[in-house]
Amino acid sequence: MNRPRVHIVDDDPDIRDGLAWLFDSRGFQSATWDGGQSFLQAARALQGDWGQAVVLLDMRMAPLSGRVTFEQLKALGCPWPVLFLTGHGDVGTAVAAVKQGAWDFLEKPFHDNELVDRVQQALAAANAAQQDDSETRRLRQALVSLSPREREVLDELIRGHYNKNIADHLGITARTVEFHRANIFEKMGVYSAVELAHKLGRLQPMSQPGSRHNGVTASHGLHTL
Repeated sequence: MNRPRVHIVDDDPDIRDGLAWLFDSRGFQSATWDGGQSFLQAARALQGDWGQAVVLLDMRMAPLSGRVTFEQLKALGCPWPVLFLTGHGDVGTAVAAVKQGAWDFLEKPFHDNELVDRVQQALAAANAAQQDDSETRRLRQALVSLSPREREVLDELIRGHYNKNIADHLGITARTVEFHRANIFEKMGVYSAVELAHKLGRLQPMSQPGSRHNGVTASHGLHTL
């Protein structure tokens, strides 16, 4: 398994070397960059194959500042958490960067253990978000794969209707409902109508019982079908 990478972007060689030693000794894979330009060039070369990484970004660099480097990294669609390393005079700028999507900032001088802890927390949060995004994409693809009749049965299931009621509403037999229901459950990766409702809730929060989302209807009090 590949070790998580820590990108250290700082124009001070002593800081770069010190942080690289710290993270290498803690089981990470470090990569050092002497400025934003070289770092961004390497990021663009990945062409979206990001992998698992965290960026430690110095706020004060020239000619490309940490803030500008961060903004350009975001424009690339890079998912890596960014943790700013800042001096006392740059705290206000770092706070503004966090509001724009940076993971956090740490004021110099900092304790090694605190920095490592922050990086581990950032990696854990990024990994959880990635898994959640993957599941959401899978659910959307599963919905698209449903036939028109399966979508109609799905809508009835989420309303909490029994097979016989669904059959009456759609003008089909109960056995046909069971067939479509089995296909829906298989495609969506669920075992019950309740679980199906929870899965669909990941795609868009349910505002109130009976409100329609993604072409289906959400309802409380679902029967175990």
